[in-house]
Amino acid sequence: MAVQTRRGVRGAREARNGKTPTPEVSSVREWLESGAWTEELYFALPETNLFVELSEGKLIIPEMPTIEHQDCVGELFAALKSWNRERRVGRVVVAPYPIRLWPGKIREPDVVFYLNEHVDRIEHQRGGPPDLAIEVLSPSTRETDFTEKLAEYAQAGVGEYWIVDPDARWVEIYVLAGGAESAGARYRRIGRFGAEQTAASELLTGFSVAVDALFAA
Repeated sequence: MAVQTRRGVRGAREARNGKTPTPEVSSVREWLESGAWTEELYFALPETNLFVELSEGKLIIPEMPTIEHQDCVGELFAALKSWNRERRVGRVVVAPYPIRLWPGKIREPDVVFYLNEHVDRIEHQRGGPPDLAIEVLSPSTRETDFTEKLAEYAQAGVGEYWIVDPDARWVEIYVLAGGAESAGARYRRIGRFGAEQTAASELLTGFSVAVDALFAA
């Protein structure tokens, strides 16, 4: 979810033509990322294909993803979809789809999975905390994925968290140390898996991916 205004379109066109965006466009972005946003305003934003998150009253608008990022997201979604088609243990959802971790904290992981006992968390326009969240790193989101989201997903009770680096070509897996219901939950790092290795989920029994296959494109 994101915002696209006439000024925003104009600024994007100027940027593509090698021109510096007008001050009006800069002001629009500053306004969008100001600290005056509520959930009501967030969910009233017009539909688009960009990612927009809500945190501490601010809209977080990352840069557009690269083709390598999107290829990797597609492979992960396809792998989970294929695995679940045989087992039917839940539902996989691909971004953009807002995930409400708690009031005022909305993130958009690249891929999420809900076990059957939690599919009632999937609503028409948003979802509650998933059982598995996957973030594929981008230059503009790398620090947030490794710091803020690592803590937030644990606090929200997301049972397993994958961080995928399409440049260095590895997958890092974390699981909640004390379970989703533990107070002050923190993640335990399972490991980092690279070339010629397989990344396997502890939460989703039998789900694994050959790391090389994620980056074959």
